Amino acid sequence: MKLSIIGATGQTGLYLVNQALEQGHAVTALVRNVSKITIQHDHLKVVECNIFSSESLVEHFKGQDAVLSCLGFPYKMFSSISGYTDSMAAIVSAMRQSEVNRIVTMTSWYTDTSSAQNSSFFVRNVLIPLIRSVLNNMREMEQYLEKECSDINWTVVRPPGLQNITATEKEIITHEGYFVPDEKGYPITNTVARGDVARFMLSAINDDQWTRKTIAMCCKG
Repeated sequence: MKLSIIGATGQTGLYLVNQALEQGHAVTALVRNVSKITIQHDHLKVVECNIFSSESLVEHFKGQDAVLSCLGFPYKMFSSISGYTDSMAAIVSAMRQSEVNRIVTMTSWYTDTSSAQNSSFFVRNVLIPLIRSVLNNMREMEQYLEKECSDINWTVVRPPGLQNITATEKEIITHEGYFVPDEKGYPITNTVARGDVARFMLSAINDDQWTRKTIAMCCKG
């Protein structure tokens, strides 16, 4: 397939690019700074663009089979952020203009922060208050896709805490919710390898069961 990957210089994005190339896909990596990506491959094209401008994106979406986004934006303690919603609005506009219909994007567990009531003390009382601005804007982006993008074949992947680890061979567990619970309703884990998130995102591209779904994921064991 021909894939446009946004956020390709991020830690998860690099795993995504490498795995896509290993699987034989032709990758266009859309980045803010081309010097930050050092991967060289015959099937890799790296282009600099403005992720907040549909005009900047549309020419790089034409002829592609799907878009994958693992953009991340820093949290703010005392104000809101809008990077997730602003970038997704530009991405969707560019997709419509270029007639690309498939996107897989990434947010996080607990984008509805009230869903973390059964999580650990640290997650509830330290982590979520710290990154609340990020989680809130991620949820706003999810709601934008849910409410305003019925013409787009989108999938939102929600992973837990990200570890800088390559893909494993562990079984991937999914749940249509804000986290993956055990049989008692508690989070089954707190972390996942970035490589496994990339592995799941790539597998989701052609999986019809995730059409217009927001899916929490992690790995078994």
